[in-house]
Amino acid sequence: MDANILIVDDDVAIRDAMHEFIQMSGYASHIADSAEDALAIIENQPIDVVITDIMLPGMDGLELTDHIKQNHDIDVIVMTGYSGDYSYEEAISKGASDFVFKPVRFEELLLRLRRVLKERRLTQERVHMLERLKRLSITDGLTNLYNSRYFYSQLKAEVERSNRYNHPLSLLLLDIDNFKKYNDSYGHLEGDKVLVRLGQVIKSCLRAMDSAYRYGGEEFTVILPETEGAEAATVAERIRAAVEELRFKPVGDTKVSITVSVGVTEYIRGEDVAVFVQRADRAMYQSKDKGRNHVSCLFITQQGCAL
Repeated sequence: MDANILIVDDDVAIRDAMHEFIQMSGYASHIADSAEDALAIIENQPIDVVITDIMLPGMDGLELTDHIKQNHDIDVIVMTGYSGDYSYEEAISKGASDFVFKPVRFEELLLRLRRVLKERRLTQERVHMLERLKRLSITDGLTNLYNSRYFYSQLKAEVERSNRYNHPLSLLLLDIDNFKKYNDSYGHLEGDKVLVRLGQVIKSCLRAMDSAYRYGGEEFTVILPETEGAEAATVAERIRAAVEELRFKPVGDTKVSITVSVGVTEYIRGEDVAVFVQRADRAMYQSKDKGRNHVSCLFITQQGCAL
């Protein structure tokens, strides 16, 4: 039941008694006698739940709750005396997870604290599950690179950024040479090992801002933001050379190499995304026509001339 609880109350007797009870109940307990002290603790300690009185010197408990909920992932239980000055609705509107009246019955407080912690855990589990599902929806299950659906989403975003800020943008399209023959000779499980290793090699050749994708089958794409065509060609050659050095052992000790054909192109301001991708595809097929294991560049000037 690991949880860090912060008790905020300027009444030393109540604060210390509650502190001792929370510790006896199996939680790590911290204390503060003002909202300002509480915020200082929050900045330096991992806190899961704050239990705060409303009436505090300086910033009151509702202001503290509001500040916490706007700036931290922490639940808050608000305490107040029997009066009409503050309502349950007001506390909840500030983001409080629960509301208890003074004098507080510790057994009741413990039940409320446990409920808040349980809901907190369930919420965190839901968030983690949704994050995992999101990752799965944009990731190729075999290579752990991004998938083709996410490729088009990201490429569109990078194209819009390139148009907005007039930054260069380049694209690589890679295809494994004679991969069908490799699969036919050694089986798809061995072919999958090639795909996984190739994905790793591609990522190792990129910067943090670059992104790699399994485009489909044995094809891969790489988006290179803020990269001109000549620099992109250098990246492509680095990937081609790294792949050429790989050795696989699909049968016994027999070492087998693979190669890739790479197409390189640079975005032209204002052009359609599909045209951009098609040009990278044409450049890649030029590499195939040149005998494979080659990098070909296809650049178009603003005047429409091919380079």
